[in-house]
Amino acid sequence: MRGTGTRAGPGASPGATVEDRQWVRAAVARFEGPLTNYAARLLGDADGARDVVQDTFLRLCAQDRAGVEPHLAEWLYTVCRNRALDVLRKEGRMARLTEQTEHSLPGAEADPLEVLERREDADRALRLLDALPSSQREVIRLKFQHGFSYREISRISGHSVSNVGFLIHVGMKALRGRMTAADASEPRPLRGEGRPSHA
Repeated sequence: MRGTGTRAGPGASPGATVEDRQWVRAAVARFEGPLTNYAARLLGDADGARDVVQDTFLRLCAQDRAGVEPHLAEWLYTVCRNRALDVLRKEGRMARLTEQTEHSLPGAEADPLEVLERREDADRALRLLDALPSSQREVIRLKFQHGFSYREISRISGHSVSNVGFLIHVGMKALRGRMTAADASEPRPLRGEGRPSHA
């Protein structure tokens, strides 16, 4: 695809076409937010995450579009992850891989009580997720938040496909067990408690 379009203006990579620049701009528009969230969860630092994402897109500019385009999301997440891990290693904070998540928005027709219960369950699951080992947290987030397949997660994380499946299985089993234990330890409201009386 290189060499088929008009040359880009100043600031472009040598040999980049207008089409290549538009492709990179489209990639930035689509992936900058999700990548920044991902990097921020890995680093625990929003400013550092923005730097990592900027570096990721600079590296994209230097790549051959034809080689990257078929698996763009996977390539971006892999480079972003590797850059974030480099930063953590450099800063000696490898053990500090803490993460948080965004809530998925409920459907417009959802019952407000159900929405509240789902949010409470999601909040509790996220708190429990943070207690899992970082390798389990990462693959679970890549699978359920970012929608990657096991094979894509394998290429992003460096784990084998079977190890990705194992980590997700063990992590989800631990989460279910912890949520069940948390449910059992929480006091249940007494019948009629919290409801207005109709005297």
